[in-house]
Amino acid sequence: MTKSAVTGSALSQWVVTVPIEGTGITFPLRRVFCVGRNYEAHAREMGAAPDRESPFYFTKSAFHYAPSDSTVAYPAATKNYQYEMELVVAIGSPGHQLSRQQALDCAFGYACGLDMTRRDLQFEAREKKRPWDLGKDVEDSAIIAPIVPASRCGHLTRGRIELRVNGESKQSSNLDLLIHDVAAVIADLSHYYHLQPGDVIFTGTPEGVGPVVPGDLLEGTIEGLGSIALKIGPKAIFPEPSENQ
Repeated sequence: MTKSAVTGSALSQWVVTVPIEGTGITFPLRRVFCVGRNYEAHAREMGAAPDRESPFYFTKSAFHYAPSDSTVAYPAATKNYQYEMELVVAIGSPGHQLSRQQALDCAFGYACGLDMTRRDLQFEAREKKRPWDLGKDVEDSAIIAPIVPASRCGHLTRGRIELRVNGESKQSSNLDLLIHDVAAVIADLSHYYHLQPGDVIFTGTPEGVGPVVPGDLLEGTIEGLGSIALKIGPKAIFPEPSENQ
């Protein structure tokens, strides 16, 4: 990640970038969109019925990106931090109100991703019918491996997606089990936003999500694309919220 600050000013400009595999060039990260419950089995393990009518979304700050092979702190204010292995789509050209047939023209490339989640805070918010931000929009929780251009890997519609924790298989599925595939997600999201180069979309995780603890090593792969790794470091040192807050 590259960050550049304007010195001597009250305002600073930050640039977050993701490596593009095999090029020495980086992809400036703009917005991070995430699709919720996009595999039937995962929807059921989250206690929800699969929804085939339309995708739904949440977001993460681009500043919460961390590269593959990072060591990240176990975050504050949670006792149930969980992994979600996902296919990530990188948008390379503008698109608005796209048809399914037009959607893939906007996809620059693909990457392995980990959507790390404070599950206890997400569930607490869900029960109170509040936004998921505290559970999902977490520092160092948008892990993205180097982006592989679609010109090299093609537009992925099938292939094994897997995650191991300390060498033990935890998630194992196939991209063809996505409820809403990549083209459908891009087209649908483009009716809510003007998609722009630098936007990325986490397309959803299969079943098998679970908690991590400090010291855990996460290793994921997507067939025909590549791999991702993450080490969970010690707990972040922050004051815990008081009961009166």
